[in-house]
Amino acid sequence: MSELIFLIEQAPEEGYTARALGESIFTEADSLDELRTNIREAVACHFDEGTGPRLIRLHFVREEVLVP
Repeated sequence: MSELIFLIEQAPEEGYTARALGESIFTEADSLDELRTNIREAVACHFDEGTGPRLIRLHFVREEVLVP
């Protein structure tokens, strides 16, 4: 596997959530630095040594609501 993409969103209360596309990996954290660490740890736990992605891409999703 060459790349794994995570969708990053702000959590409803506070902090951030991260969900991998195509894999059953989910994590959350209070800060972006903590989230990056949690993602690396979750990926390391999910894959056997040498079978994980060479690159982890973070895709930040932000929702905005406009009132006409």
